[in-house]
Amino acid sequence: MPVIDVHTHMLGRGWFEMLRKHGGPHYEIRPSMDVPEAVYCDGAPFLTPQPAHFDYALRIKDMTAAKVDIAIVSLTAPSCYWGGRDVSLEAASLVNDEMAEAQHTYPDRIRWFATLPWEYPEVAVDELARACDRGAVGVMVMANINGRSLTEPHFAPIWKAIDDRSLPVLIHPTSPPGTAALDISDYGLVATVGFMIDTTLAIARMILDGFFDRYPNLKLIASHAGATLPYIAGRLDFCWQKMKAARQHIARPPSEYLRHIYYDAVCYRSEALALAIEIGGPDHVLYGSDYPHNIGDMAGCLARVDALPSAQREALRGGNAQRIFKI
Repeated sequence: MPVIDVHTHMLGRGWFEMLRKHGGPHYEIRPSMDVPEAVYCDGAPFLTPQPAHFDYALRIKDMTAAKVDIAIVSLTAPSCYWGGRDVSLEAASLVNDEMAEAQHTYPDRIRWFATLPWEYPEVAVDELARACDRGAVGVMVMANINGRSLTEPHFAPIWKAIDDRSLPVLIHPTSPPGTAALDISDYGLVATVGFMIDTTLAIARMILDGFFDRYPNLKLIASHAGATLPYIAGRLDFCWQKMKAARQHIARPPSEYLRHIYYDAVCYRSEALALAIEIGGPDHVLYGSDYPHNIGDMAGCLARVDALPSAQREALRGGNAQRIFKI
């Protein structure tokens, strides 16, 4: 059974320089306490690029050392949600072309998620088709699009195109709306807490909005072992039972939808992984590492997967990913 990493990132120098030139006023690149060039969002550091973000040969070397066979790479936040329509499309196309070339160079080791200019559905749908023609096996989207919810009608043409293709979608956090008001700019709180808030809010809203009934073919992967969703599954159900507002669009409890989505294994305690498996089911959890971020952990995440009972271990190591990505 090949080990398939579904949550792992690449950037690209071209994308990085486009962000430096066009990312303002929200995004800027300057030194942080961890790296010489970090990406800041409204003054808060939230992306600390590492050498392997730009180096596929180094990635392959590290994958081999960690005994990871295939990486499904994706662009992380802030994706291409900056610079206006033309810049956003150019950045997405650049990233998609570089990842397609990497798959061509390393056909046994690399697959990739398409990056789309989500703010501009009319060109995003075309870029999705082009990316799939070039080999994309799924789509990456941030948990909010510059503060806009993924359930907004504006994004419906993109979701329909993805649903028509039955593609896996990795939902990845970025700085949550209201970062300044939440007072999480210090101490790395954007990454430690803010990201979990962002993913949890996005997917809880999707569930309560009836999103998964409208798009039944989606294979949505909730980053970081579902953020806090597994932990609050009982609360979501109880509130659904007691609060009319939570029952406006869905006739089934939220926990049933939590078994419909997928979860990666990017967590740092076995107890958290066990809870994701309990809530989602062992056929809906996939190995991921968050490599090469400074908090990425190929070996550690795989060790926690390998400590599971044999049937679960094989499913998480690669069996589930082979099924939904058709690898």
